[in-house]
Amino acid sequence: MREYYPLLLVGAVVGTFSVVLGTAYALVKDKKKSMGFERTMEDREILKRLTAYAKPYWKRFLLVGGLMLFSIAYDIVSPLIIGWIEQQIVGDFRMERILAAVGVYVSILLVSMLCTYVQAIVLQKTGQRIVSVLREDLFVHIERLSHEQLNAIPVGKLVTRVTNDTNAISMMFTNLLVNLVKNIFVILGVLAAMLCLNYELTLMVLCFVPFIVWFTVIFRKFSRRAYRKVKDGTTEINTYLSENLSGMKITQIFNREEQKFQDFRKKSLALGRAKREQIFVFGIFRPLVYMLYLSSVLCLLYLGGKGYLEQTVFLGQTLSSGTIVSFYMYISKFYNPIQNLAEQFNWLQSAFASAEKVFTIMDLEPGLPDAPDAQELTEVKGEIEFRDVWFAYVPGEWVLKGVSFHVSPKETVAFVGATGSGKTTILSLICRNYEFQKGEIRIDGVDIRKIKTASLRKHFGQMLQDVFLFSGTVRSNILLRSEGISDEEVMEACRYVNADRLIGRLEHGLDEVVRERGNNFSAGERQLLSFARTIIHRPEVIILDEATANIDTETELLIQDSLEKMQNIGTMLVVAHRLSTIQHADNIIVLSHGKIVEQGSHHELLAKRGQYYRLYTLQSRREEARR
Repeated sequence: MREYYPLLLVGAVVGTFSVVLGTAYALVKDKKKSMGFERTMEDREILKRLTAYAKPYWKRFLLVGGLMLFSIAYDIVSPLIIGWIEQQIVGDFRMERILAAVGVYVSILLVSMLCTYVQAIVLQKTGQRIVSVLREDLFVHIERLSHEQLNAIPVGKLVTRVTNDTNAISMMFTNLLVNLVKNIFVILGVLAAMLCLNYELTLMVLCFVPFIVWFTVIFRKFSRRAYRKVKDGTTEINTYLSENLSGMKITQIFNREEQKFQDFRKKSLALGRAKREQIFVFGIFRPLVYMLYLSSVLCLLYLGGKGYLEQTVFLGQTLSSGTIVSFYMYISKFYNPIQNLAEQFNWLQSAFASAEKVFTIMDLEPGLPDAPDAQELTEVKGEIEFRDVWFAYVPGEWVLKGVSFHVSPKETVAFVGATGSGKTTILSLICRNYEFQKGEIRIDGVDIRKIKTASLRKHFGQMLQDVFLFSGTVRSNILLRSEGISDEEVMEACRYVNADRLIGRLEHGLDEVVRERGNNFSAGERQLLSFARTIIHRPEVIILDEATANIDTETELLIQDSLEKMQNIGTMLVVAHRLSTIQHADNIIVLSHGKIVEQGSHHELLAKRGQYYRLYTLQSRREEARR
């Protein structure tokens, strides 16, 4: 009995670790809901949707499966060859047999390495193509979301979905799934080979399997917590950076750099702690599995060494040096896949979690879908009519209350009123940026809900107060990547809106670089480029929302001249802060608290001495005081 004391000692050590980890497992609770990571989509559904993206490349995956068989065969056969070589060395030694065995081993190794290389190349190319298609589908779907939906989702979160989460899915296709399948087959193959070689030693190795399973279950719980915290921290960082880098100028203006840095530091430290926790979990699990591996090896060597390797008897079966060598290699090949399986399973769950987040965005139904019988709008005269329109951003809090008015083709209509009266909202509803709750809006007598949204917006040109310029060149911002428009046509549009003077001052003209959000141009310059961008597409209806606000007097004169020219293009709807800029409008609609209180021409409204008269008089006095 004493000869088995070392084995009992090994069992006691392994059992102690099992009890300690089991206690930790029972004490730590995984609060999924409080952490915001409760899964709602089943793995089977996620896998089914991901498979749809992989289906066009099934031939490549079939090729990878065939190549994988060679590497599996190497893992199973190589220990037998090494063991046979060991047996030949200590037994009837013949050099030609040794060389032949070595030649077979080297051949199998080279073929396995070549297959592994080709497999990796094929998987990387295929995986990147699959994820590129998924990423493109996600981006296109985000483009179709309504303004209300885009306002509800932080930009940083969308960036994380398109980048980080799709990268996690890419890892699944390029590495995880194939290696997961490979490791399963390696474990089964190695187990079968060990049973055939010596079933008593195999039973000894299998004694450690329950502990491996128990450690893996514990590891899964702690690693999932760590993965969730890392993903949450990454999303928080991306969201914070997206918002605060865009608003860095405001931070500097109000001298809040230190506060913003401290906020960022807290989020960064939280992400750092999550990553350290993840490293700690792996730092515990890997040594534990390695301990089980070493325990198996020690037991093997102890049993084999009792009789100087030859003629050793264990549970009634004789062991040879070749058997010991083969089992030594098999134990390594048995434990490595098990360790990898545990980690890969958690990476797979992480990929599934990322896929669920991606599909959650893709499952968002666009807030303004086209009706089944929606029609194409081929030609627009510019007649617009509101019929008792009610609208609220928040249910019950009405921004527009029964608004009705009519705009004739080629007419210029201005909307004035206090902040929050509903001016900008009216312009947004005409283009179907938002959906109104009651009433009817008609374009040329057709309900806009029966017109395809893309077709409707194609006939509108919108110029907003906050002009957004994309990174690129002046030309690309005017054309917005449209093809078939010559530089002469671009310059003609620029001359029409007085933007040609600006371009003439630029060193590279139309090829002048535009930095992010156009921050190397003034507000007035951006507005002139916005006018040119609108005119180049020849819209039938032009919308201007505070287009003359916050610009210098010289640029305002240029813009006023441009506005007078654009009135000849088509119907024009204007929201103006400065009432002096809309005196020539055909109709001025005055809004207050979501209702139309009066409308008419400039002179008619002044004669009424109503709200418009009071606003105009107040502005005139302010301008005189400034002078």
